Amino acid sequence: MATAPLVDLRGVKKHYVIKRSILEKMVAGQEQTVRAVDGVDLQIFNGETLGLVGESGCGKSTLGRTILKLHEATSGEIYFDGKSVNDLNGQNLQNFRRKAQIIFQNPYSSLNPRKTVRQILTLALRARGLHDLRQQDEEIGSLLHRVGLSKMHIDRYPHQFSGGQRQRIGIARALALKPRFIVADEPVSALDVSVQAQIINLLEELQEEFKLTYLFVAHDLSVIHYISDRVAVMYLGKIVEIAETDELFNNPQHPYTQALISAIPKVDKKARTDRIILEGNVPSPLNPPPGCAFHTRCSKKRGPVCETEAPLLTFDSNNHGVACHNFWI
Repeated sequence: MATAPLVDLRGVKKHYVIKRSILEKMVAGQEQTVRAVDGVDLQIFNGETLGLVGESGCGKSTLGRTILKLHEATSGEIYFDGKSVNDLNGQNLQNFRRKAQIIFQNPYSSLNPRKTVRQILTLALRARGLHDLRQQDEEIGSLLHRVGLSKMHIDRYPHQFSGGQRQRIGIARALALKPRFIVADEPVSALDVSVQAQIINLLEELQEEFKLTYLFVAHDLSVIHYISDRVAVMYLGKIVEIAETDELFNNPQHPYTQALISAIPKVDKKARTDRIILEGNVPSPLNPPPGCAFHTRCSKKRGPVCETEAPLLTFDSNNHGVACHNFWI
């Protein structure tokens, strides 16, 4: 693993202001702010797969898209290969996006239904600067073959493919720009289990072949365990735990992580452990609780300190980071 991170996030926040009409302001008050990502420090190293896991609505996808500048960060710094991307625009932004791509969650909505596979991939190749028609045709054939499709599919429309095939087209589109970094935004959650395995194996093969770095966003801990080198756990817009995969799954420290891991289904009844049931619901990012955001559902809270003081993400000698007051007693 490289010493310097390929992607470096420092205090990144992404807030959305809910605008209200004059009448709504009179009834409900002033605008409210959704704190989707609320101060994330994170490093992703060259060649690794960092798994990002958490409940739906915790800010995982928003963080991935903010890194790629599909959403503008409210505050904080984002560095790619040592250079800030916060103020990129125009040609500089286009150059960055050639290096950093995304595979979207839903293969049914992420492809333009009015364009054929040839047209979809040609747009990506043109963005890379490849304009020769013969070279485009050769490159498209090579990309389709690499993701497990045939050149006979080149003039078909997205609706003529299965979900797994559509996701392969999405992967080919990302690869067409020859990126270094890919945000895989829950790329298998909409697919059947058998197809999930095929896509995950394909992503691993492509990573080794093209020296890619992944941020793999998912809520399925079994998938995260299989594909990730390190895992970051997110709760209500914050990273609450991060460690190497085996360390995190064998030695979870944050109560939230412990609850997530206890919920993983196990086929072997003898291997099953007592399930940790979290009471209550995830607080609203419109009005997150003070102190530790998890204290409203935590069975191990220490009283006033958890309710008033937000814990810092602190690392031990094994580079295992935890944002919990109990961890450092």
